[in-house]
Formats: sequence, structure tokens, C-alpha cells
Amino acid sequence: MSVMTGRGRDRRRFTAAVLGPDTVPEPLALGDRVARGVVVDATSYMLCLATTRGEERFLFERVTTFWRGDEAGPADLSPGDDAVVVCSHDGRLVAERVWAQAARATGVIVACDGDELEIDPGHGRPRVPVVIPYRASGRIGVRHPRTEPGHVFDAVGVWRDGAIRVTRPVTTQPPYPLQATPHRPPTRGYTDTVGGIATWYDPVLGRSTHLDPRALANAAAYPAIDPVGHHDGCDRRTPCTPLPLLSTGATLRLRNDCTRDTTVVPVVDCAAADSWFCDMCPTCGGQSAGRIASLTMTAFVALGGRLEDGCFNATMTVAQGER
Repeated sequence: MSVMTGRGRDRRRFTAAVLGPDTVPEPLALGDRVARGVVVDATSYMLCLATTRGEERFLFERVTTFWRGDEAGPADLSPGDDAVVVCSHDGRLVAERVWAQAARATGVIVACDGDELEIDPGHGRPRVPVVIPYRASGRIGVRHPRTEPGHVFDAVGVWRDGAIRVTRPVTTQPPYPLQATPHRPPTRGYTDTVGGIATWYDPVLGRSTHLDPRALANAAAYPAIDPVGHHDGCDRRTPCTPLPLLSTGATLRLRNDCTRDTTVVPVVDCAAADSWFCDMCPTCGGQSAGRIASLTMTAFVALGGRLEDGCFNATMTVAQGER
């Protein structure tokens, strides 16, 4: 999956030429506050990362926080870990929060053997092996009352030995399988502004994050891709939230309703699994149900999200001429 195809750039250029430059805002860069790479060394006061920009160092302060499946400390960071850093507003040198080995499993359960699951994320992506540790089983069970084949699943955790050890469910899921979901009739009269849930995904699955430019992409996958504009199709269902059909290369203006941060991101892929869920995000008291966009991991953090939360309530505005 490329971050931005030539077709997407051409689409935006042609639309701007016909309708004017204000109709298609340019995607924004990720910014300097977020970094991602492989841990080279970590001490009690400093982190050294190998990133696509080269070797970078970040200082820790007393207020710096760490997450590695649960709240952690600098001693829990190990060489070779995939790490995401959000820096202090005061400067890029000071880390505000560090996530290590963060991972997410979103999709439909296709196999179950005790505390081990296999998740199909849809859209032809590789199936994801998941382990539910005993200490997290109670928390997972509250939000996912049935962890059986055919049921949807969404949880965050950490990569370990090629599987995701989930530690936190993202939202509450129904006790019936996906195929028993009540029919959602298509809705007409789409508006340019939609409220709902923004989630995140990892386009590189925690691999070679110091070499792959997708690890630092400021982009989104979208659950209502127009099949005409996406060469691989998109195995989506009718989403919970009425969404306009968009093609890859379209741009979205997204606002984090919890922090009021905003950004403009290009649509780079299909978020098929997001159309399977009809849930609500518990952050900052939001009441909108349905998923509207799945940001890349670093874009989600740059927009004020916390990876362990898995979502935030958001408002999406589709640029004129994109639909």
C-alpha cells in the first residue's frame, strides 16, 4: 500500500483546476512532534531511536509517561522495540509519552483455541494471531462477551513472538455474530460534515519502522471507498454512519472533538473492518456511533489520540468536489 498514489495527486490537481484550490485542501505534513522508529538504546533519562530521518534522541522528564501494554517506565524499553514518541509542545527534544511495541487487532474472529484467536482484518490483509493473557481476560470479556468465530473483535496490546498480546478492548461489542447484525439500509442525503469515531491502524504492522516511510504517514483508510476509484475493491458493509463514497486520493479534514486539534489527510486505503462495527467511543463523553476514518498510527497520535484508547470522537469534513 503506497502512502499516496500518483492517481490521488492527479485527482486533487484536476479537481482544484476545475473547482478552485480552496475545494481540495492539501494534505498536511505529520509535523515534528511525533517520531517513530526502532529503539537503539534507552536509559533512565534518554531514548535513542533509529528512524527514517536517521538516529534521533529524546530526553525524559519527570512528567514523561510510558506504555508497553500497560503503564510502564524507561526500564521497560528494549533495543529492537518499535516505539512511537510524541514530544512536548515546548520542543522536539523532550518526550511527552512513549509507546513501545503497540499493536491492534481489529476484525472478525475466524478461529479460537482457548486464549488464542485468529482475526481477519478484511480487505485481503493477513490474518492476525492474538493471545488474550489471563490478567487481561476479565477486561476483554466485559467489552467482548463472545470471543467466538464470527464475532467482531477490537483490542490493543503489544507485539510479542509474532502475535498480539491484547491488554485493552477498545469499545463494547454486541453478543451476536457479524452476520446477525441488523440490516442497515443505505442512507441518502449525505452531508459534507459527519460526526463519529476515528480509530487507528498500523500500515507496517510494527516492522522495519526505521526504514519504511509508511510508518510516519499522515494518512487515513476509509470505510466507504468507491469501488470505481479503488482498483482492489473494498469488502465493506453498509456503515453504521452515513458516509459519502470516496476514492483513494480524496482528502479529509478531521477534528479531534476531545482536543480540538485538526488536520487534513489523504485517503490511502480501504478500512473495510470499520464498516463492520457500530460502536461508540467512551472518550470525552461522545455520543456519535459509527466509525468514519482509520488514521495511521502516527497520524492518530499527532491529532491528540492515545494509542491505548484506540479511538476518539471526531468530526470529518469532506472537501467539496471530492464526492
